[in-house]
Amino acid sequence: MIKGLTRAGIGEAGPMGKFVDLASRFGFGAVDAHGQELEEWIAAAGLEQVRGFLQEKQVRIGAIGLAAEWRQTEDAFREGLPRLVAEAAAASKLGVTACCTYVLPSTDENAARFMAAATRRLRLCADILEAYGIRLGLEFVGPHHLRTRWKHPFLWDAESMLEWIDTIGKSSVGLLFDAYHWYTTGGTAADIAKLRADQIVHVHINDAKDVPVAEVLDNDRVYPGEGVIDLTTFLQGLQRIGYTGVVAQEILTPQPPADTAEALAARSQQAFKRVYEKAGLA
Repeated sequence: MIKGLTRAGIGEAGPMGKFVDLASRFGFGAVDAHGQELEEWIAAAGLEQVRGFLQEKQVRIGAIGLAAEWRQTEDAFREGLPRLVAEAAAASKLGVTACCTYVLPSTDENAARFMAAATRRLRLCADILEAYGIRLGLEFVGPHHLRTRWKHPFLWDAESMLEWIDTIGKSSVGLLFDAYHWYTTGGTAADIAKLRADQIVHVHINDAKDVPVAEVLDNDRVYPGEGVIDLTTFLQGLQRIGYTGVVAQEILTPQPPADTAEALAARSQQAFKRVYEKAGLA
């Protein structure tokens, strides 16, 4: 499994070239990115130069975010589709095969109508991405405080998300599987064992503070191995089902980290080393 970084938990890592270089220097093989910053990087440096730089640094782009705003009005969604096409086109030129979005566990909309609209919209997004060889990963969000943040409950666990993915009906749609959400929904080794590797588009890793699970906050995470999540079970479970993709660190915090990007990358390097070794992974 390829160790990766997102910008969450790394501080001010700078533009894409600097972010990729930072990841490379600290032993990471992937970074997540916004599709628009890939577009801008290619426009500024040239496609062949960007490809050559990624090859030199031995870093891939793990995933991009979904540009189309599928959670709001139909007009807002439609307005975002040209941006989605442009970002998918740019990402595909760099070999990106994953685009991800999160699904909040409650909504102010009528839940049935929201699901109907979201199913249609995400199916269309998946069609667009599929044309560029990119899969769509949907992330269930587990923390309890978000389940009642809005009026109506929605879905917040892997089983429900997989049922919805079946309803969307696209083989190119799968899970963004996050250790934090696995933990906050009471996930077990048996739950991971039920999955197939091809159902997972992308993985996030992080850790949780030692508080009751019902009090765990989504934006108050710690670095892998610094909290109470059983990351050994998480990583070994992924290995057993044959997942070989990116495992990207995502550390959401109430305030931006104060340390330098280099210091945070070094901390992340040690965090990955600690949890991978404990799980018996190379």
